[in-house]
Amino acid sequence: MSQVVGSEIDLREIVLSNSSFGPNEIRQLSQAISENYSQFQVLRDAVGELESREERSPATAVRLGVCYYLLGRHTTAAETLASADGGAVAQFYLGKTHFALGRYDQAIQAYESAKVAGYNGDACALACAETLRYQGKTEAAMKTLDDLFGPIEQTADYLYQRGATVAAIGGNPSEVVALYERAVETHEMHPGALFGLALENDRRGNDALAMELYQRASNCFPSHVGALLNLGIMYEDQQRYELAQHCYQRILDVYPTHGRAKLFCKDAMASRDMFYDEEAQKKEDRLAQVLSIPVTDFELSVRSRNCLQKMGVRTLGDLTRTSEQDLLTSKNFGETSLVEIRDMLHSKGLELGQFAHERPEPEPAYDTSNMSPDEQALLDRPISELNLSVRARKCMVRLGMGTIGELVRKTGDDLLECKNFGVTSLNEVRDKLSQLGIKLRGD
Repeated sequence: MSQVVGSEIDLREIVLSNSSFGPNEIRQLSQAISENYSQFQVLRDAVGELESREERSPATAVRLGVCYYLLGRHTTAAETLASADGGAVAQFYLGKTHFALGRYDQAIQAYESAKVAGYNGDACALACAETLRYQGKTEAAMKTLDDLFGPIEQTADYLYQRGATVAAIGGNPSEVVALYERAVETHEMHPGALFGLALENDRRGNDALAMELYQRASNCFPSHVGALLNLGIMYEDQQRYELAQHCYQRILDVYPTHGRAKLFCKDAMASRDMFYDEEAQKKEDRLAQVLSIPVTDFELSVRSRNCLQKMGVRTLGDLTRTSEQDLLTSKNFGETSLVEIRDMLHSKGLELGQFAHERPEPEPAYDTSNMSPDEQALLDRPISELNLSVRARKCMVRLGMGTIGELVRKTGDDLLECKNFGVTSLNEVRDKLSQLGIKLRGD
């Protein structure tokens, strides 16, 4: 019997009928929910009805186990699939379930068993490559991909796995983006490739394109958790708290105990209840953008440029917190340079010393006496090398920090004062720094 994807009756029939159940039917289930997320509840209800049946054949166990996997009930899925018919589908989805639970060795064993049982060998190899990558065995993952040849090399799954593996090895970012783009061209709704491409654009500051890609990735099912988290954060930055909450709730529908999603969802709900002066916020955002403009964007004389560099003045914001007297006390900085600086600021509606009262107190020196030369060299590296989550990275931007050295001069309390930066993000920063053998000030 044929099923029309997207129909509630057909989704229930896929789950509850005694007809064949394989990769095609599983794709139909995923596509139905991708097209209409309300179908997730339909799947949940159908699984509840299937559970209530007294007799459960090995074939029914396969159907039920795969549905448990789609619902995120991974422990139950593993138990159910392990007691199923031992066929190709059962073994392959047992592998995916072990993978979701972080049982990587067991996942590979199940994928290999699925191949022996007749499941598509290329699909099993790709699944093994992904598992090896998550184990940190990137060279082995790449060798697995290199051993594949023929039509599989042109599929979205292969292109995505290769792009993700190149990224994990630390390869050329342009190659990573090109592989993700080819994957999306091949299959425009590939959740992994869409997320990977969105993340690459997000890291490069291409917010509009990143959001579009995150939105497309979030419309897939099963959705990439990272896509839903990052999209929710971007919605929060736009004060679209209801949409952000919906993203986090999507995660909690499948992973009810997901720590970050629970925390972010609670924050989004609280923010929806806060008074928000939209016009004032827009004005503040426009001013912040102007203040962040580097002085190097302007055609200053060599003398003025050198003096500003020696004083550590990098942006127009720095100049608005600097008085005329501060500039004139700098060696070789005279009236001519002062007039030049004034004119530059006036072109943007700003004045010298306008925000001098906001000048931050000098940060205590960071003790580097016990650090090796290599550790000290770390301080000059950009924060982007820490590969922080989107939420943590945006807070670094708000605080005006560009290097690891600027970050480690902050205390944990300093970071927690930044909007949307919570304990989860703080722990993430501390973990990334500890991997490099350094800490925040005061830790």
